[in-house]
Amino acid sequence: MSLWSSYRALSPKTRLLFGLGLMTWAGIGIWTSPHVEDALGMVPTKQEQEELERKLTVRISSVDREQGQRS
Repeated sequence: MSLWSSYRALSPKTRLLFGLGLMTWAGIGIWTSPHVEDALGMVPTKQEQEELERKLTVRISSVDREQGQRS
């Protein structure tokens, strides 16, 4: 029996509670992750943040299409 069919076999109320539980668990993780990073000394330096922003910057340039060419 696959995981999806096992999930579908649960009653609707149980699936609802399971989904709410997963969302709560994810919310707790998102809320506590900065505190855990601080405690473990995993806070990025200003230089690391700037390097990441530089790498994530999207550069878009437009190229004029010549007449007669189709895309």
